[in-house]
Amino acid sequence: MNSVLIGKLERVPLRQVWEHEAYDFTQWLQENIDVLNSALDLNLVNVDREQSTGSFSIDLVAEDEGGGTVIIENQLEKSNHDHLGKLITYLTGMGAKAAIWIVSDPRPEHVAAIAWLNESSSAAFYMVKVEAVRIGESPAAPLFTLIVGPSEETKDVGQTKKEIAERYGIRKRWWTQLIERSARGNKLHTHITPGEYSWLGASSGTRGLNLIYSVTQDECAAELYIDRGKDAEEENKSIFDQLFARKAEIDAAFGELLSWERLDGKRACRIRHTQTGGGYRSPEEQWPAIQDAAIHDMDRLEKALRPHLKLLRLKA
Repeated sequence: MNSVLIGKLERVPLRQVWEHEAYDFTQWLQENIDVLNSALDLNLVNVDREQSTGSFSIDLVAEDEGGGTVIIENQLEKSNHDHLGKLITYLTGMGAKAAIWIVSDPRPEHVAAIAWLNESSSAAFYMVKVEAVRIGESPAAPLFTLIVGPSEETKDVGQTKKEIAERYGIRKRWWTQLIERSARGNKLHTHITPGEYSWLGASSGTRGLNLIYSVTQDECAAELYIDRGKDAEEENKSIFDQLFARKAEIDAAFGELLSWERLDGKRACRIRHTQTGGGYRSPEEQWPAIQDAAIHDMDRLEKALRPHLKLLRLKA
């Protein structure tokens, strides 16, 4: 049986192949852009060297197959903050649609930064590791490895993060306005700092029994949320049951039927009224009416519950 002769792949110091980054490597890459194209599955053409943007000079500027500008920044050493800054500056200065950063040693924090840029920007960012390799006495050959690049998945993640951030901002405006409007009547929540989440709570005056506004995209609610703490499931159910025994009186005082949710299998319980006439995704000109209705519900709920909360049998 004949044995197959297999060579050993060896890495060659980059400076032995390209002694000078700008004069040797950048010029070589300009003349051999097909090697990078193959590694990144791109089709870059019309590659020019040392293009200027303001007082800076870009290593290489190319065009993709759609005519979009692509900048290439070379760094035959460990990635650093200076080159990351240049990459972003060059991309914005040229109005480029993509940026390629070629380094010999990508640092984890810069890999993370490029991934974040792909999530957060409309441009495409590539970080590529360059090595020189050979087998035996063969000439050294370039080896490009894509470390991080754009993808549909990263864009989807970025869009999701953007939507979440937008949602938080909208809800903070919603609660700010609701607190301001509630100060004219029911003042339970006027001392609360508006947050970014889907609820806003204040104590009913009894520990673990909180009067809470909640809001979603399409509806909002006023509720009594019963949760006396980590080991209080049994007591929470007891409090709910005591109030439920007076359900007819409480519903009548509120003025309509409430939703009584014992939430068996969960620690907490709640009593709530939900209005489906709109939430924080409603047009902002509709917010005052929606919020006034929620404030009215909270006022009715607090008054309907107040005499019954005083009669509860509670643990210390």
